[in-house]
Amino acid sequence: MPGEEKDLPLIIEPQALAERLDDPSLLIIDVPASAQSYRDGHVPGALFLDHRRLLSGRPPVANDVPDEQALSALFSSLGLTPERHVVLYDDEGGGWAGRLAWTLSLIGHERWSWLNGGIHAWRAEGLPTSSEETPPEPSDYRASIERPELAIDREELMARLGEQALAIWDARSPEEYNGEKGQNQRLGHIPGAVNFEWTELMDRERQLRLRDLSQLMVELEAMGLGADREIVTHCQSHHRSGLSWMLGHALGYNIRAYPGSWQEWGNRDDTPIEQ
Repeated sequence: MPGEEKDLPLIIEPQALAERLDDPSLLIIDVPASAQSYRDGHVPGALFLDHRRLLSGRPPVANDVPDEQALSALFSSLGLTPERHVVLYDDEGGGWAGRLAWTLSLIGHERWSWLNGGIHAWRAEGLPTSSEETPPEPSDYRASIERPELAIDREELMARLGEQALAIWDARSPEEYNGEKGQNQRLGHIPGAVNFEWTELMDRERQLRLRDLSQLMVELEAMGLGADREIVTHCQSHHRSGLSWMLGHALGYNIRAYPGSWQEWGNRDDTPIEQ
């Protein structure tokens, strides 16, 4: 990220973060899939965030973006201010961390970095952890959707199906994409969508850090998910696709997220589906 001396890179390695733990401008947030991971040991000073607070929780699309009032309450409870730089991570390779990063960008807070590999990489480096819950220092943060272009809704996506300039990245498993697995009324995928499972972005030999970015770029280009197209990414609930969005953002792509994801698309009667 350009700018001030205190700014951190978009993707930060554990050792680099360890050297900055006493920086009061940082707000470190652990948003694990399992709360037990936080209790077992987190980055010292990291706040715990229940990932369910990143979802609206309201039918018919409970995984949609919370409204501005709920987002204001959420980020005020964490002590967010416009000046603070958020370092975010999780315990699963970047899904929930990516959803948090996307949400921050959606409200115009671009000062964030992802801890590459999350808590797994941190622990593997032998860096200190804490099992004590860090109490937040609440703020008065007024959230508003400043960058609505980072999201796309079902109506726009349906209207634009088949556009050559638009690519759809389905980050679910091949079984879900092919219609062999799922908990929805209808199974399959959005017509024209490309399947690149989110776990394929992770380096399993390096504690779930991102794989080499240049290699990933080559693979994405070969699949039609390149810098020359507008990319929409989704999964079942825009959780796994949090990582695909974050990678696309890191590569400088024009990438948007469909928060309704397959939970919305696959539970309607008026959405086209391929298998």
